[in-house]
Amino acid sequence: MESYIIEGGKALEGILNVSGSKNASLPIIAASILNGGTSKLYNVPNIHDTQITLKILKILGCKVDKKNGKIIIDSSKMDTHKIPDDLMRQMRSSVVLAGAILARFKNAVFSYPGGCDIGSRPIDLHLKALKKLGINIEEEAGYIRCKCDKIIGSEIHLDFPSVGATENVILASVFAERRNYSY
Repeated sequence: MESYIIEGGKALEGILNVSGSKNASLPIIAASILNGGTSKLYNVPNIHDTQITLKILKILGCKVDKKNGKIIIDSSKMDTHKIPDDLMRQMRSSVVLAGAILARFKNAVFSYPGGCDIGSRPIDLHLKALKKLGINIEEEAGYIRCKCDKIIGSEIHLDFPSVGATENVILASVFAERRNYSY
């Protein structure tokens, strides 16, 4: 492991530009699907995962423009709910797009995500939570097909903490119908 050893009585100083967080940017990009209009995002890191996510949005029918450090996403003409298999398998976090697509279209088709080098990280928590919202899920020939007539708000407790599953269920719940609670 390399290290820096600083000796002497001189203060460290300088200017450093820090890019935005990938883990914050990806669900925000996914959320741009929800408004069916224009979203403007700033300080999104220009890395593989954000590039793939934006490429998926383009294939889904969104218009994506990058200029002057800003990304403008117009989802008003989004016309498909199927995430391409080859792009889905390039990164684990692509699964968060499913929640936003489901919220808007009540229909989503995608394959299992890939891109994870740290071992098995199944998406069963995501699917179980989506089912609790009234979404029918069928797994067939490597694809996951999610469909419903309406999304119903529900109290969801994950079997163990998962940031990704939490993001996905929040995105899927944005337009959910209120659940009738009886106490």
